Amino acid sequence: MGGGGIASFDEAAKPYNAYCRTMLSLPNLLTLSRILAVPLLVFLLWRPAPVDYAITFVLYCIVGLTDYLDGYLARAWGSISRLGQFLDPIADKIMVAAVIVMLISSRKANPVPEIAGLNLIPALVILLREIIVSGLREYLAGLQVSVPVSALAKWKTTLQLVSLGALILAGALPHQPWVHLAGLICLWAAAALTLITGYDYLRVGLRHMED
Repeated sequence: MGGGGIASFDEAAKPYNAYCRTMLSLPNLLTLSRILAVPLLVFLLWRPAPVDYAITFVLYCIVGLTDYLDGYLARAWGSISRLGQFLDPIADKIMVAAVIVMLISSRKANPVPEIAGLNLIPALVILLREIIVSGLREYLAGLQVSVPVSALAKWKTTLQLVSLGALILAGALPHQPWVHLAGLICLWAAAALTLITGYDYLRVGLRHMED
């Protein structure tokens, strides 16, 4: 009787144990660490002294490295999970959006933001695209339609990360204006790819709306 009760309990606990193993897998932990690092990035960018920018740049590079590692390890270990597929793009969008907002904001210690004037245009294009594509993905998911990430979209993400990293580094190197210029050039290039890939998502979404 007692043995049967224990066996029944073990059977009932199997789904929970499997969920815990999935949740605590290294790729998922790396993705979660990327989300948890965002408040620290925002805090450091709120106090824009060169040393704060330098620390932020190091942390940003580490966070960017986890973006590569979590996907690589998940594929290499065959541990790709629905949770990871859900969290990974969210982590990217949260980090990119938070950093852009901080770089376009002016603070008392930094009255001229890193992204200002006409350079606000690519920043807004990137932010708006992420909102629109997130809505489209949710709509298409309800129709059980999956839109794979294209090679161009991966280049877009890479350019976004490089541009924001260069703009953060520019704050740590105020006497090296070429770093800031390189960051802005990459930002415009990322915005151009953002429009192209965003149109691809929109085209798929509109096609299924017509159906």
